Amino acid sequence: MGSRPKTGATEETVVVKKYANRRLYNTETSSYITLEHLSAMTREGRDFKVVDARTGEDITRSVLTQIIMEEETRGATLLPVNFLRQLIALYGDQMQAMVPMYLEASMEAFRRNQEQFRAALANMVAGGTSPFEAMTRQNLAMMEAASRLWRSAGPLPRMPGAGPAAEPQPAPAPEAAELAELKQQVADLKARLDRLLEREEKPA
Repeated sequence: MGSRPKTGATEETVVVKKYANRRLYNTETSSYITLEHLSAMTREGRDFKVVDARTGEDITRSVLTQIIMEEETRGATLLPVNFLRQLIALYGDQMQAMVPMYLEASMEAFRRNQEQFRAALANMVAGGTSPFEAMTRQNLAMMEAASRLWRSAGPLPRMPGAGPAAEPQPAPAPEAAELAELKQQVADLKARLDRLLEREEKPA
């Protein structure tokens, strides 16, 4: 699987110079590179800083933003429209200073959850159990438990002044359409996870 960005990597920060013609020069390898190279370095956990070749200004933030936009235009969309709208609306807001810390903490929590999910998948596969079969069984068990709870609850109490209570109706048995929908949801989840794992396993 692909490596994740490292924290506190021991390698020195690579300085990349950006010239007026938009060319990027890697001072470590003494060669010109592209945004795709920087994207691969990010996935490998290499720390780099992009500076303006003329002024020496640190423009890493704008270059990283450009990489994200390049990925989005290729169809690898990670940023929902509503999220982008809300993010734009926070510019100039009194809570703006808290947004970077909140986003950074959220992404760190997501990274930890991602590692735990991968470990759980590896354990289930090593044990000979398909994670999707286990997930399906769990969902079916939850549906069955909810159905039993609904049946045991009995009819709702009659409100004062209301007419005679209606005869309790037996709980409907699970429909074939509901089971088919559940299977489709599991299949969609498997397809999404396969795409994620395939993307992680691609060489940088």
